[in-house]
Amino acid sequence: MDREYMDYDVVIVGGGPAGLSASIKLKQIAKEKNLDISVCVLEKGAEIGSHILSGNVLDPSSLNELIPNWKELDAPVSVPVKEDRFLILTEKKSFRIPNFLLPPLMSNHGNYAISLGNLCRWLALQAENLGVEIYPGFAASDILYDEEGVVKGVITGDMGVGKDGKPTERFMPGMELRGKYTFFAEGVRGNLSKKIIKKFELDKESCPQKYAIGIKELWEIDPENHKPGLVLHTQGWPLSKGSAGGSWMYHLDNNQISVGFVVNLDYENPYLSPFEEFQRFKLHPSIKSYFKNGKRISYGARAINEGGLQSVPKLVFPGGCLIGCSAGFVNVPRIKGTHNAMKSGMLAAEAAFKQLSTNEEKTTPLLSDYDLSWKKSIIWKDLWKVRNVKPSLKWGLIFGNIHAGINMWLNDLGLGFLIPYTLKHKKPDHLSLIKASECKKIEYPKPDNEVSFSRTDSVFLASTHHEDNQPIHLVLSNHKTPIDINLKDYDAPEQRYCPAGVYEIIGKNGNESLQINSQNCVHCKTCDIKDPSQNINWVTPEGASGPNYPNM
Repeated sequence: MDREYMDYDVVIVGGGPAGLSASIKLKQIAKEKNLDISVCVLEKGAEIGSHILSGNVLDPSSLNELIPNWKELDAPVSVPVKEDRFLILTEKKSFRIPNFLLPPLMSNHGNYAISLGNLCRWLALQAENLGVEIYPGFAASDILYDEEGVVKGVITGDMGVGKDGKPTERFMPGMELRGKYTFFAEGVRGNLSKKIIKKFELDKESCPQKYAIGIKELWEIDPENHKPGLVLHTQGWPLSKGSAGGSWMYHLDNNQISVGFVVNLDYENPYLSPFEEFQRFKLHPSIKSYFKNGKRISYGARAINEGGLQSVPKLVFPGGCLIGCSAGFVNVPRIKGTHNAMKSGMLAAEAAFKQLSTNEEKTTPLLSDYDLSWKKSIIWKDLWKVRNVKPSLKWGLIFGNIHAGINMWLNDLGLGFLIPYTLKHKKPDHLSLIKASECKKIEYPKPDNEVSFSRTDSVFLASTHHEDNQPIHLVLSNHKTPIDINLKDYDAPEQRYCPAGVYEIIGKNGNESLQINSQNCVHCKTCDIKDPSQNINWVTPEGASGPNYPNM
C-alpha cells in the first residue's frame, strides 16, 4: 500500500518517561550545539499519560539531571516521603520489620510519592516547548525495514478497519514515520519490541525475562486516615506457597492514596487470581481501616519487568535501540524503574546525537555508545546491587528475604565482592503453571462493595474503550488451544489471571468455547505473558483505544 510518510531524525515509540526523556535530551543537546534535530513521539493512548500506570515513589535523580529546575517549572512532584513502613502479613496479624534492619537502598528518604501519569503529561509539555512533535492516539503497528534489514521507522495502525478486516466508511490508512534512528519505549512486553528482540536475537545471551502483574486503585480517604508521605509495603498473606509478591500503599496529596498489589507471574496454581488476591488483601485488619469512609476513584493494571540485570537483552540493533521498560530496568526490591527508564532514554539520546551530528555517510551506524554507556551508568550499578533478590524468592518468603537482605547489605557496605555470583532465571513465567488436577482450588470471598469489588465494577473505573467494530487485538495462534489444552489441563487460567474479565469460557458438556471480551482490555499484557501455551498475542488495537487513566 502506498502510504503518506514523514521523515525525522529520531522516531520514538511510546510517550512514557523513557521516550519523553529521550526526546527532551535530544532537543537539549541540539539547542546547546546549535543544530537542528527532528524528533517525534508516538503514543497509542488518547493522550499522554492515559495508559500510564505505576505505584509510584519516584527517585528524582534522573529528573534532577534532565531538568534541574523542575521545581520552578511546577512539576507534579510535591509529596516527599516522610515515613517508611514494611509489614509481614499473616491471615489475621501483621509484623513490622524495624527500619534499621532494612538495607539502606530500601529507604525512600529523598523520594516523592507521585502520579507517574501526571509527571508524563508535564514532561510532554517540556518536550513540546523544545520542539518535539508528539502524536497521541496513534499506535505503531508495524516496523519499517530497508532492503538491508535496517530499521527505518514504524507504520501507524490503519483506522476504521472492521472486525472482518475490511475497510469501513471511516477508513484511514496509517502513515509511515521514517527515522534515521527508532527508539522503542513501549513499556513492558511491547508488541514491536517483541518482534525486534526476536528478529535480531537480542536476548540470545540473557536469561528469560520475568514479570509480575501490578493491580492498582486510587482512593480518596477520610482525612483522619490520611498521612501525606507515608509509604507502606507488605509481603506475605494472602499469597500462599508457590506464589510471591506484595503490596504498596502510598499516601499522596488531597487525601488520596495509591494502593496496589503485585503478583509475580511465575506462580504455580492455575486457580490463583491476582485480582481476587488484591481484593482479599484490602480486607486484612491492618489494611482495611485506611479505607473507612473512603471512595475508590480509579482502577487499572499493568505488567512489570522483574528479571533484573540478568534478563536485560542487548539494547541496540541496526537502526535503533530499546529504552525504558522495553529493555527491563526495574529494581525489584525498591519497586522502582522510572529513574532508570529516564536515564536510559537520556543515554540513548546522547548516543544518537553523536552519530547524527558526525556521521556524513548514508549508512546508519549502530548506537554502540549506548550499549556501552548504560553499563557504566547508575542503571547498571542500581541493578547490580539487587541482581540476586528476585531469584532468591524461589526459596520462599523467609529464606529468600534473608538471602536477599544479606546481598543488599553487603553491597551497601561496599562488600559486594563477597558475593561474586549471579543467580540465574531458568525458565519463562508461562512454564510455571502446574496441572489443575494437582492443585487446590482457591475460594475467594465475595466483594463487600465497600472495600472489595468485582472485576466488572473495577473495569468501569478504568474508562476503557474500544470501538466495537474493530479487529480483536488479542490474536489466537490456534483457536482450538484454549479448550484442547488450557481448559483441559489448567482449567482455563486466562479466566483468572486477566484483571479485566476479558476471557470467558462459555458453553458446557463438550460444547465449550473461549469468548474474548476485548472491549474490557486494560492493556496490561498479562495474557501475552502468562498463557501456558503462548497462544495469545497482544497486538496494538486502533489508536486511542484502551484505558483512559486520569492520574495513575
